[in-house]
Amino acid sequence: MKNQILLLVALFMCTVTFAQKDEIKAAEKAIKKDDYAAAQAQIQSAESLIANADDKTKAKFYYLKGETYAGLAKTDPSAENYDQAASSFNALFDVEEKLGSSKYTTMAEPTLNTMISEVSAKGIKSYQDKNYEAAKTELHQVYSLSPRDTVYLEYAANAAYMAKDFDLALDYFTTLKDLGYTGIATEYTAVNVETGERENMGSKAQMDLMVKAGSYSDPKEITSESKQPTIIKNIAFVHVEKGDTEKAIAAVKDARKVAPEDVALILTEANLQIKLGNRDEFASLMSQAIELDPTNPTLYFNLGVIAGEQGESEKSKEYYKKAIELDPDYVDAYINLGSAILEDDKVLVEEMNKSLNDFDKYDEIKAKQIALYKEVIPVYEKAYSLRPNDLDTIRTLMSLYENTEMNDKFQAMKEKYDSMK
Repeated sequence: MKNQILLLVALFMCTVTFAQKDEIKAAEKAIKKDDYAAAQAQIQSAESLIANADDKTKAKFYYLKGETYAGLAKTDPSAENYDQAASSFNALFDVEEKLGSSKYTTMAEPTLNTMISEVSAKGIKSYQDKNYEAAKTELHQVYSLSPRDTVYLEYAANAAYMAKDFDLALDYFTTLKDLGYTGIATEYTAVNVETGERENMGSKAQMDLMVKAGSYSDPKEITSESKQPTIIKNIAFVHVEKGDTEKAIAAVKDARKVAPEDVALILTEANLQIKLGNRDEFASLMSQAIELDPTNPTLYFNLGVIAGEQGESEKSKEYYKKAIELDPDYVDAYINLGSAILEDDKVLVEEMNKSLNDFDKYDEIKAKQIALYKEVIPVYEKAYSLRPNDLDTIRTLMSLYENTEMNDKFQAMKEKYDSMK
């Protein structure tokens, strides 16, 4: 009885193998006739049986499947057809590598290279045209077709980020990080003797050949910096966009271990800390940023904002003045400096209200108020010259001119205000 069962199993396996090979042969014939729909039907029929096939049969099957979906992609360039072709060819390469053979791999390479060339051209054009929704798919298809070209996964991640598909961008950037992707590349360049322009020569051999021929000079090998810090930084930025503040801070801290002197990272963490209400941590980070980039006016401006919010008016003024010193056209710094100076006006108004029955004291405080207004007027006038259509600045100058009895200036500013209403 046992022998009968074994015989039945053997007969079944034999039948399956014959059926499988018949379908593979039928698919091969259909491909030769460019009848990819018929080939797809045969491939799908054999798919469920391929797991039990020997490696040589698997190699041929995956080759034919790849060719089938590559053929279908010519008239229907859908993500599914490209993905099926990519996964099939990659499965073929794995099987033949295990076999120590390259028969079908060699046959598949022209089709694969054509697909890579076509899809990469589409993806790059979509990205250049700012069609990031299409680019994120097309560029990832290139990576699927050729996992060695990890740079296309980076391009796809950037496209997904620009398309605001933050979940997908996070997935791609995280994959790049896990792969240990650095993006380091060496570029071989030389100066075209005829045009004087430096050109990319493609390879060291080509560069050396052209220089030796005398048509190019000044050869240079330029090795790019690692993109690993940028990848980790982008993971943090995606978390920021997703509103995952805690995860974003953790990612930024991770990125700062790789690039401790990256001012953009410090500022990113500072902005996250302020969202959480951690003002002391914010101030500390901003101070670190200033140490690394002491001529950046924005850093001083941000410190001025925080100092003002913490009630440190004098310190905030100094920060705004420093920002203006570094950038004389920093309009927001002028506006905030003016606002900080006018903080003293609140105290003066309170004192005046308490001295309504003491005319001498009232007049003394009023004189201080006028002096304060005259001190701040040039600050707001500079802001107005830089941003002449800002209604808040116009209203502030109208009030200052009126209170200091600068009637001509008040009238001119009022006309400007009325024309904008």
